[in-house]
Order: sequence, then C-alpha cells, then structure tokens
Amino acid sequence: MGGESMTRTAPHGGGTGTAPAGGGRLGQRISGLAVALGLVLFLGGFAWGAVVYRPYTVPTASMSPTIGAGDRVLAQRVDGDEVRRGDVVVFEDRDWVSDAKVVKRVVAVGGDTVSCCADGHLTVNGKRIEEPYLPAESLAGNRKFAAVTVPEGRLFLLGDERQNSLDSTAHLTDAAQGTVSRDAVSARVDAVVWPWKGGLQRPTGFETLGALSRPGPLRTIELLILAGAVLVLGGGAYGPVAARLGRSRTATTRPEAAGAR
Repeated sequence: MGGESMTRTAPHGGGTGTAPAGGGRLGQRISGLAVALGLVLFLGGFAWGAVVYRPYTVPTASMSPTIGAGDRVLAQRVDGDEVRRGDVVVFEDRDWVSDAKVVKRVVAVGGDTVSCCADGHLTVNGKRIEEPYLPAESLAGNRKFAAVTVPEGRLFLLGDERQNSLDSTAHLTDAAQGTVSRDAVSARVDAVVWPWKGGLQRPTGFETLGALSRPGPLRTIELLILAGAVLVLGGGAYGPVAARLGRSRTATTRPEAAGAR
C-alpha cells in the first residue's frame, strides 16, 4: 500500500538493553571490597615495614661496593643475639665513634679465631672464607692482622672496602682487641633502597661455620604493598569502565528507522 510506513525497533523481550550506570550492584560490591582490601594490604604493608625496618644513610665508602657512600639502606631491627657471621649490621660503640651509628660486616662471633691472611683470604677457625662481595680489585690480604680470639658475647667486624675501612683492625690495640659487644647492635641491613640495589647477597662463604641469618620480611612487605595498590586501582577503575561499557551497549541497541514504502 502506497501510504504505509514501517519502523524497526529494538526487540521487546530482553529488557531495556541498557546497563546501570557504574555497573551492576554485584560488581559495585565486589569493587568496593577490592578497594577496601587493597587499602588494608597497602597501608598494612607500610605499617609493618615501619615497625620492622629503619632507614639509614651510610656516609662513607667503607662498605663499597655492597653499600656506597651516601646510599640509603633499610635495616631490620634485631637483638644482638640474632646476629650471625656474614651479617651487615648497624651498631654504636663510643670507643669507635661518639654518638654515631656504624655499619660493618660481622666476620667472627664469640669463640671464633679470626686472622688475615691465607693466600690473600680471611680465615676463621682455620677455614679460608670466600668473600665475593669484596671489590673485584681488592684482596683481604691488603689488611693483614694476627689471630684474634673473639670473646663470648662479642663480634669482630670488617668493612667490605678493607683498605679504607676503620673497622676492628683499627682497634686491635684496644682492651677488647677491636671486638664489639652484641648488645651494641641495633639492626641488620637487608637491602640498599637508594639508589636501588635490592637485597644484600647471601654471605655463603660463612656457611661451613654455622647457620646464616634468614632474610627479613622485606620481600613479603613489598608484595603486600604491590597487591594492595593493584586492588585499589582495579576496584576504583571498575565503576568508570562499567559505565562506559554500558553506554556503548546502549548505543548499539537504539531504535533504527526504516524508510517509507
């Protein structure tokens, strides 16, 4: 028929064809839970780190190349009796430096006999110690010293840069023969964070003498903070993304006019 016209419309049986702004209720609830959980993990990770770790700036190059002058480190709070051979520790001893923290590596503990050098290497209890953390062009033999038996409850400490480090070898004539009380230790360095060098190498050369310290929880804390950030960002992005997808879906289902015929 000449005057008849027809208009095509969207199907009527499947609802309106639009999505609620910001996504459905279930999606909004899940995104809210994700944001809440993410905040707990993110803030909890930082809080845990603040309780367990302390930041220090190392002013000299005596621990180079492990720690350079001006590097920022994170050190785990520990008691002196938790310290093991090979640990890099933070301590304070007024016979060494007044009112200042010192960072050195523990090479011998109470009861050990330490000396240098055998073929250019440090020896502890008669065993030659491999020290891959030393400067490539340096040998422990550059700083020779006679055997020292470390008293119980005390530590013998050296810098990784043996030639220029004011460490136990600089205090051998003191009453304590350069040793430091375990009680003087306040923290154990876990990582260099600025500039970023990551966690310190495991001092495997000391394994034959006894158990090494376990790494601190820094890696777990990092994962908590990262997971929290991902959940917060992902949950926060759900609403805008769902709304945009809903608008796109609506645009594709609008009524379409078919001309007169």
